[in-house]
Amino acid sequence: MTFRITGLNPSEFAPLFGLSDEELAAQNIQRYVVTESNACPDRITMVDLDPGENALLLNYEHLPVDSPYRSRHAIYVKEGAATAYDGTGVVPEVMQRRTLALRGIDSAGCIVDAVLATGDEIEPQIRRLFEDPDIAYIHAHYAQRGCFSARIDRA
Repeated sequence: MTFRITGLNPSEFAPLFGLSDEELAAQNIQRYVVTESNACPDRITMVDLDPGENALLLNYEHLPVDSPYRSRHAIYVKEGAATAYDGTGVVPEVMQRRTLALRGIDSAGCIVDAVLATGDEIEPQIRRLFEDPDIAYIHAHYAQRGCFSARIDRA
């Protein structure tokens, strides 16, 4: 069984691009200038941003469900990103270089299974989770900080 990983829709964030630091701060958003390689994973393009690029650090509701698992957390998005990542059967490098918490979620928005995986372990674990017919989709989180990474669906 194959899978599809998608980045967040840039149109959700486009109204924030180009706002002043003061306007962003009024919404509890911070502009962040990347200073290190592989330290700022963008949730739209699914790449690590390069030093000197701007990201917005904001709180995002990644699991807007009516269940005890409803959830939001801090994420980075590349300021000005226009195209979301969309890959079938491929785990992007930004995810492979980090330990992921893969959370299998059912149609009621509840976690029914979860596993930690890194690098080459990620793809087989995604496939294993999708063997369970009760899992409607998977949420991937960066395990170290708990931030949402991406949604994974059956393709």
